[in-house]
Amino acid sequence: MTELYFAGADIGTQGTKTAIYARDGRLMAEAFQASELRRPGPGMVEEDPERQYASVCATLRACLERSGLDSAAIAGVAIDGQMAGTIGIGADGRAVTPYDSWLDTRCAPWIAAMDREAGAAVMALTGNAPSFNQGPKLLCWKHQHPEVWRHIRAFVQPGAYAAMRLCGLGAGAAFVDDTYLHFSGFADNAARRWDAGLCQGFGIDPDKLPRILRPTDRVGEVGPEGSRLSGLRAGTPVAAGLGDSAASFLACGATGPGDCVDVAGTASIFATTTDSFAPDLAAGIMGIGRSAVAGLWHPYAYINGGGMNLSWFAGTIARGSRGPGAEAQPDVLAYDELEALALALEPRLDDPYFVPHMEGRVMPGDPGMRGAWAGLRWSHGLDRLYRSVLEGAAFEYAVYLAAIRRLFPRLRPREVRLTGGGARSRAWTITKADVLGLPMRTVTSGGAPMGAAMVAACAIQSGADAAPASLAELSRAWVGSGPVVEPRPETAGLYARRFANYQKLLAALAGFPGVLEA
Repeated sequence: MTELYFAGADIGTQGTKTAIYARDGRLMAEAFQASELRRPGPGMVEEDPERQYASVCATLRACLERSGLDSAAIAGVAIDGQMAGTIGIGADGRAVTPYDSWLDTRCAPWIAAMDREAGAAVMALTGNAPSFNQGPKLLCWKHQHPEVWRHIRAFVQPGAYAAMRLCGLGAGAAFVDDTYLHFSGFADNAARRWDAGLCQGFGIDPDKLPRILRPTDRVGEVGPEGSRLSGLRAGTPVAAGLGDSAASFLACGATGPGDCVDVAGTASIFATTTDSFAPDLAAGIMGIGRSAVAGLWHPYAYINGGGMNLSWFAGTIARGSRGPGAEAQPDVLAYDELEALALALEPRLDDPYFVPHMEGRVMPGDPGMRGAWAGLRWSHGLDRLYRSVLEGAAFEYAVYLAAIRRLFPRLRPREVRLTGGGARSRAWTITKADVLGLPMRTVTSGGAPMGAAMVAACAIQSGADAAPASLAELSRAWVGSGPVVEPRPETAGLYARRFANYQKLLAALAGFPGVLEA
């Protein structure tokens, strides 16, 4: 049997991580390159699309070198990436805008406008309310940067942009795979097409919107320049790829109804898996996007920068408590110390409450909300404050889980598959298990790069000696099962009371302070 290998690249917020896998799921090599987030002004968070593309090429080359594989052994590649931001490209396929990050809040006025004029229709058709995602961002570029808008031929996401650059494709070949459609603002997601009514209503020329593909569709082959920069053989097939969240869900084994996922990363994401499309029209809490596995959907919600709250606390609040010379001590020490402090605590009814929406609540959309502590007492020290940060994310997940049960009353969530950097925090995992009342299982997988590699493997129909496996089959074969943290029954009553208080706090803070950056 000919040995085949597949490359998956993940363009994440913190950086690009790429990995090469064998057909049986063995990891052959991985590489990482940090991203460079630019903050040129209030509310602005951008990246250079060319740097994102270069990071994909550099990490692909590093993986080839570390694995010792010949480039001819790589049967295919797929790229996943950040989902809610966007890049405007010109006719030649090159970027004419920076990557307008999902963390960028400049489109806030257009969130309000889109919600006011057609919020219900956007939710019903796309599965997601207007938020810091592609729809309002397109409107922001159209109305606030008309001179740039004239040069834009299509909008794409970082994963598609890197794939197009790798293949040397122009704007006529621009694409988006359907796992992104819920963030688009202009799609009929269930029908997998752009909605003429939404486009017309907001003055968006459908010709500026890319063609819609499935993740496993081939978009081209590695071209001469892509080969020179990445080390891949010219002619290597490139699949459409998928959104980073969809890739993470796939790499967690969320391929059947009731499979839940916690992506404890920069954005803290909670999702489950269903076989039906049911937008959250009543509350607007949950979005619902397509799974990489055909016929399945992922109801989900996330905390904008939820994982960043831990690094903020460690690098700002905790570091400030350590006295002179603290600036010379790396954050990783603070994390270890804070973890030990949190593990030593048991939850109390009078613990402080932390609202984790430091740069606005995303789901439901409340761009003016900011983070807050409440219920503080003089007896609360650094340990209780840090524990409240962990608990705040868990309470948000409980809001999401309650919404899922309302939307899908026959769905039976079984356990939560845990991935992302936050999976290393046992204190956070225990807190989530107790608050949600569900077992938390750490999965032994490669995260989003593995999901992208699975897509590449499924897309490449090469080798007559073995039939290509489906994505669900690959996920079951490649993903390992790790330890489980069970919820503690003795905490259920206390957390029911604290969760009710947290919901009251959210309601009281709705729209507060309501000051949006210009």
